[in-house]
Amino acid sequence: MSGSLVEDPAGTALAPARPADPVPAPPPGRRVDVRRVLRFLVRRPGLLLSAGVLVLVVLASFRPGLFTSQDPLQGVPAQNFRGPSGAHWFGTDELGRDVFSRVVHGAQLSLKATLIAVLVAFVVGGLLGVVAGFVGRWVDDVLMRCVDVLLSIPALFLSLALVTALGYGTVKVAVAVGIASVASFARVARAEVLRVRQALFVEASRSCGARWYAVLGRHVLPNAAGPVIVLATLDFGSSILAVSALSFLGYGAPPPAPEWGTLISEGRNYLANAWWLTALPGLAIAATVLSTNRVARALDGEWSRQR
Repeated sequence: MSGSLVEDPAGTALAPARPADPVPAPPPGRRVDVRRVLRFLVRRPGLLLSAGVLVLVVLASFRPGLFTSQDPLQGVPAQNFRGPSGAHWFGTDELGRDVFSRVVHGAQLSLKATLIAVLVAFVVGGLLGVVAGFVGRWVDDVLMRCVDVLLSIPALFLSLALVTALGYGTVKVAVAVGIASVASFARVARAEVLRVRQALFVEASRSCGARWYAVLGRHVLPNAAGPVIVLATLDFGSSILAVSALSFLGYGAPPPAPEWGTLISEGRNYLANAWWLTALPGLAIAATVLSTNRVARALDGEWSRQR
């Protein structure tokens, strides 16, 4: 037995024998995590396709020269209204410009506006929610009533009102779309801060004399940021639609800038004889939005359940 005494040949009792230390198990390596990720992706081919579409769109927004070498603003009038072919994958428009190159270069403008919109909503809405949830009392009441007013107005109408006041342009459209999404971020951030603020480890930190900014920075914000980040991913697709809708209405960058919404607006006058001017840019928007929503849904629930 492990606790028995050990005796020498002379019969003298010695110290109890110590059991052999167990050999520690080797820590799990990165290969297990990689296999889990690969298994997660292989079982979801739709997610793989969506991720591939997003990678292509991001590459097009940063390096459009990887996909096309044609100038999106210069056309050949003799080649106007050419249908999709090997020379022009998305056809040509009324001025003979290559529609595929305009869609590729338009990804930079549209994604730039979308990123600004999501960043504005994330920062402003998150800050309002954190202040309301952490401070509480009358500050919470005042901020949440303002958020309720924003929620009572449809997001597109609020964006239209804001962009009319701010003026035309890609950045101004992005700011208007971002402000219209502030309310949802503020609500989610406030709810998470209220949940974390009542946790036992936060109460223990306060009872130990920690300052309020230390509690906020070390405990509340790291544990409340996850759902807000997931909401930002989910809001990315709706922001693309909102930015494209305002560009379609003429509030975006002035022509001949190839924003996605502007491309659809310019092509609607030629639906009878050149359907590709509207259909193919619209398919690009739809594919990007659906791919974003698919990836966001995987990050939101499927991966956490898989873990």
